[in-house]
Amino acid sequence: MTSTSPVAYDSKIEGNVIFTRIDAAMNWMRKSSLWPMPMGLACCAIELMATGASRFDIARFGAEVMRFSPRQSDVMIVAGTVTYKMALAVKRIWDQMPEPKWCIAMGACASSGGMYRSYPVLQGIDQLIPVDVYISGCPPRPEALLDGLMRLQRKIETEPALRQQKGELFASLNS
Repeated sequence: MTSTSPVAYDSKIEGNVIFTRIDAAMNWMRKSSLWPMPMGLACCAIELMATGASRFDIARFGAEVMRFSPRQSDVMIVAGTVTYKMALAVKRIWDQMPEPKWCIAMGACASSGGMYRSYPVLQGIDQLIPVDVYISGCPPRPEALLDGLMRLQRKIETEPALRQQKGELFASLNS
């Protein structure tokens, strides 16, 4: 009589075991599935849209899921000139994004105010929110944004251990 129970030992999957640290696995998952929140404010937004086209294939980096909801995003790409009138909206959207979150300043205007040295223009988005990667250019090419995504992935890959982040969280809650 033949048994139909599942086999307890399968020699086909014997060598398919991976050992790693939990923080390394989590950082690998985070860097491989970035969900950008496109904050297109000026001409750099056209280059941001072009990056999502098939010619540049942003899907290779796991970032093709452009989310227009801050609660579903983990990377804000600020592309273009940030005016003081728009700055509060950008900050509000940043605050609504869940942790961990990262920011890319795309273009000269988002990085330093660009050619606009006038009273209505914020001289760099880093005065409002922390920036992880700066992309230079006016406007930067889609290849530059892909390079910025790869730099952000390298940064995420080397973030501190999960235990260290937990310790900092508990220290801030207890103080």
